Amino acid sequence: MNKTTNSLDVISHHIYNLGPGVDEHLVEKILDPDYLDGEADTFSRLQRTLENFPNSPIAWVGEAGGAYNSGRNLVTNAFVFSFWYLDQLGMASAFDTKTYCRQSLIGGNYGLLNTTTFMPNPDYYSALLWHRLMGRKVLSTSFSGTKKIRSYAHCAKHSQGITLLMINLDNSTTVETKLAFNRTGTLRHKHKSHGHKTKPIQLLQGKKKSRMTREEYHLTAKDGNLHSQVMLLNGNVLTVNSSGHIPPLEPQYVNSSEPITVAPFSILFAHFPNVVLHACR
Repeated sequence: MNKTTNSLDVISHHIYNLGPGVDEHLVEKILDPDYLDGEADTFSRLQRTLENFPNSPIAWVGEAGGAYNSGRNLVTNAFVFSFWYLDQLGMASAFDTKTYCRQSLIGGNYGLLNTTTFMPNPDYYSALLWHRLMGRKVLSTSFSGTKKIRSYAHCAKHSQGITLLMINLDNSTTVETKLAFNRTGTLRHKHKSHGHKTKPIQLLQGKKKSRMTREEYHLTAKDGNLHSQVMLLNGNVLTVNSSGHIPPLEPQYVNSSEPITVAPFSILFAHFPNVVLHACR
């Protein structure tokens, strides 16, 4: 037994927390922040399990398709699934998961590529932006005011600064937010919204603002249809060219003194190259 525990390097688990692919309520589950939060208990329990091993093994998600039995057409291969997928990547990182394996690259209704044409599904572009923008160091992040906003932040990858991921699960509220930092550099958000009322947030002391430019990547569904298999980046359709090359994922540049705006049913990556935190040095 001692030899086994001392030689254990990785503990892996699978995630199909949305239930069977035939479930007609998959979209409702994906858009329910309380339901999404339920998976945090699995990550937390695994983290406590790892602490009992003397050689500090690491956590992997060895397989994750969200909905088992091949997912559901026009849900797990459509825009709406990026809400679940990116939230999963953010949550897994917050619990120090070192590897996250998606089920699958090609196969079923949850593949990153279309099984017939091999063209990228929306989650392919979500994964690519995550890979390019989110570094390995995770920042403690919170957002107050509405549970429909999911937020995660990392030190930026291959560049200085930080990258913020925000997911708006609301169908009618546009959120405007600004960054604030406590004295330890922990990231907080203060916001206001348009659409319906939310509680105001007390401003934090010691907040820092950058007047430089930030880079924003806004992801939305074509024609606002959550079941669309076409994703837009800053309003432009993402599709491979005639040679099969992935399009350049170009950001839009915004003055960092301006509020961050997250439209209803949208996803935002925002890179702040001039926000340098001690944790990221």
